[in-house]
Amino acid sequence: MRPWLFVITALFAGVAATRAAAELRVEVEIPRMAVAEYHAPYLAFWLKHADSGDIVPLGLWYDDQEKWLKDLRLWWRRTGRTQSKPYDGLTGATRRPGTHSVDFSDLPALAGLPAGDYELVVEAAREVGGREVVRLPFHWPADSDRAVTAKGDTELGKVTLQVAP
Repeated sequence: MRPWLFVITALFAGVAATRAAAELRVEVEIPRMAVAEYHAPYLAFWLKHADSGDIVPLGLWYDDQEKWLKDLRLWWRRTGRTQSKPYDGLTGATRRPGTHSVDFSDLPALAGLPAGDYELVVEAAREVGGREVVRLPFHWPADSDRAVTAKGDTELGKVTLQVAP
């Protein structure tokens, strides 16, 4: 290999590794409820740019009952109804009560995300239950490790967003 080609290859590999090293992880608590008929909630995760209002879908947890997706009202109006099944491959099964972690760091949408202020929006809706939205503001890309926490009132417990360079 020619020395100049090796240097250029190493430089691009270093830039790519630095860019890919940015982290965006979410930990969400689904509270246990004492109700007669319990259904695991549907959850939608997306980023909203503070200035432009642009939406970046991150994830969607639901089961085979797609008719309940419309109960995720904000997600449905902002991005859900315009997406095609399987909702851009962002889907996963609903989760039972407990604390669940999800790492969005490897999503291609984050690689080209412009710098700026964002809001992580987590929306939950439950069949024969309620609906709730939690918002966590942050800056992208992060210049240092940072954690932002919010707490829901009914359908969501503690939600923590961790961003790192």
